[in-house]
Amino acid sequence: MASSSDTIYALSSGSVPAAIGVVRISGPAARKALEGLVGRVPESRRAMLATIRDPASRETIDQALVLFFEGPNSETGEDVVELQLHGGRAVIAATFAALSRIPGLRPAEAGEFTRRGFENGKLDLTAVEGLADLIYADTEAQRRQAVRQLQGLLGDRAENWRLRLIEAMALAEAGIDFSDEADVAADVAARSLHAARLLRQEIAALLAEGRRGERLREGLVVAIAGPPNAGKSTLLNRIARRDVAIVSPHAGTTRDVIEVHLDLEGYPVTLLDTAGIRETDDPVEREGVARARARAAAADLVLWLTDGEGANPDSGQGSGPESWLIRTKIDLRGDREGEKRPRTVLGTEDQHFYELSAVSGEGVDRLLADLAAFAKSAFESREPALVTRERQRHLLESAESALKRAIREGEAGREDTFAEELRLAAQALGRLTGRVDVEDILDKIFRDFCIGK
Repeated sequence: MASSSDTIYALSSGSVPAAIGVVRISGPAARKALEGLVGRVPESRRAMLATIRDPASRETIDQALVLFFEGPNSETGEDVVELQLHGGRAVIAATFAALSRIPGLRPAEAGEFTRRGFENGKLDLTAVEGLADLIYADTEAQRRQAVRQLQGLLGDRAENWRLRLIEAMALAEAGIDFSDEADVAADVAARSLHAARLLRQEIAALLAEGRRGERLREGLVVAIAGPPNAGKSTLLNRIARRDVAIVSPHAGTTRDVIEVHLDLEGYPVTLLDTAGIRETDDPVEREGVARARARAAAADLVLWLTDGEGANPDSGQGSGPESWLIRTKIDLRGDREGEKRPRTVLGTEDQHFYELSAVSGEGVDRLLADLAAFAKSAFESREPALVTRERQRHLLESAESALKRAIREGEAGREDTFAEELRLAAQALGRLTGRVDVEDILDKIFRDFCIGK
């Protein structure tokens, strides 16, 4: 990113036109910019109604509420100005044009406001990731998880572990420095080793919870699979409540995987419509079948559709995802109302067997209710998930591995290598929160933010 000594500005509200357009300015020249636009600066953190004028021509741009937040008591840790303008395109454009003519000001890059907050100690890296997740949350469950991360659920825990590790490292170093005093050395070495054991147990217990937080952030994946013309695309359209996939009586219409993102009772679910699985000589369709099998194998759940008898040929292999059997097109079979249909299908439990018509909607509500219950059981727990990203998991695994090695070295009486492994564990936790050596990953994290955040 450009120099942090620059003063930056951007539209921080939604796209225009809108009722209100919020323009934020952050940096050492923010006060000067406000004086140029308004003529004076209000008391810090107090809203003031003011006329916004072009500093060069003194032409009126708008009447707006203005606020000034004096650093370091601001979101970025710098002086920050907020202009709550009328959200018309011309108003925002004129304001940006006026700001661009003030020396020392430039448009902000994506995520630059948040990055300055991080660099000035307002947020740690786990909170930054939580903020990004909050911006892109589609469901209530994702929102709750992101807010917990933003409030420091993982960051505070990791920082506590890091500080305890530093204490253990100090004890270990004392044991090395005072090795000629046997009583002191034995005491501090034992205390340091005990602290390392406790820390490793806590981190290992967190990692043992699985990838629940990561799955919630990314969404549960449910693949609709089956032979050609089993009604997969029709069912996808019925659940999505719009024509997402092309429906045709000709076999092999779907060649690639179609994704639809759903909110099922607050839980994120990605539904996949896949190509009909069959043997074929058509190279394009053969590639579609290969992709269908691969995506179904990687899904959390497979809905295997058939308009006749028979279970999913890929089920029952032990390593694959759970599979539910769905018999479709019951509206075309002439079944009479109330007549009991056969429900014994090889390899399928009765509670995971469904009969429905994607055209009329019969049976679809029960399937959706069970899908929502499946998502709830996958995501819900008495304790909120702390780990929500692969980066976080990788660093916690690194810390846990270093502690495991440290304990082995400490039990063998190798104080120097014991202290070094403690240092590596503390470094991994420091990288988790952004305390140490994270410059190589900052650009990757902040480039996913929107402009003005």
